[in-house]
Amino acid sequence: MKAKAILLEEPGQARLSDLVLGDPTPADIVVDMEWSGISTGTERLLWSGKMPSFPGMGYPLVPGYESVGRVVEAGPLSGRKVGERVFVPGANCYRDARGLFGGASSRVVIPGAKAMPVDGALERQAVLLALAATAHHAVSPDTRKGPELIVGHGVLGRLVARLVVAGGGRPTVWERDPRRRTGAAGYDVVDPDADERRDYARVCDASGDPDILDALVSRLARGGEIVLAGFYSRRLSFAFPPAFMREASIRVAAEWRRNDLVAVAEMAADGRLSLDGLVTHEAAPSAHADAYATAFGDPGCLKMVLDWRPLAWTH
Repeated sequence: MKAKAILLEEPGQARLSDLVLGDPTPADIVVDMEWSGISTGTERLLWSGKMPSFPGMGYPLVPGYESVGRVVEAGPLSGRKVGERVFVPGANCYRDARGLFGGASSRVVIPGAKAMPVDGALERQAVLLALAATAHHAVSPDTRKGPELIVGHGVLGRLVARLVVAGGGRPTVWERDPRRRTGAAGYDVVDPDADERRDYARVCDASGDPDILDALVSRLARGGEIVLAGFYSRRLSFAFPPAFMREASIRVAAEWRRNDLVAVAEMAADGRLSLDGLVTHEAAPSAHADAYATAFGDPGCLKMVLDWRPLAWTH
């Protein structure tokens, strides 16, 4: 069994390649992909070669962990059904490439337990569930008070803000690029230089800026907390005296868990969390070079998705 997949051979070098897939087990499903998202966090780092080393890292690899498709084969122990639309948080099913994330492919083989059925009405918006789960894990409205300040009005920052608003809050969002200050509903987006407040109790950074900490510490109330929700390519540091004087806390939000994914899928299905207006661009997998350039370089592009549906017949 084969698939067409984005193969990142080395930083800055990618092609649409025919890859052989591993044979499915009774616990596996085969999914024909419909859409996959391009991540401007981890995928940008993989593309640029700036991804910090961690287990499983290496080239060639298939990127992508924001994918949605239809089950076309379901093993008897998979717990899934043929025809279900499922969210796929990546795959490691390629014989000649690393599936470090592995979702940018026309077809994948994954354990049925790893896939999650999604509301069919979401269609391509379902690729956003991974980022929504990331936002949920960072600020978990079920267990924590929401941040009063959110840094960055990209997709992750918008999802954090929407979760806070859904929980009854009204956060402030910092965004330096005026082209990204639109689209707010129930919260305010401002240039950080225009914000004079210096008593924020809870701050969430969704910018991924490794040099942001000193600026955020200076805006904290005593005992305030900074949550790092981005993915950072360089070592983070901060000046100790201001943090000492404020008795500041810094919390790193780890990778989302299954319960986060379930929570945001339920919120999206029942209307508590809107995913509208976040997928702004779409491209064919054959145009991946232009798609990457737009996703990584155009501030007007919030989320780029690849449409795999025309390739379903090639298997």
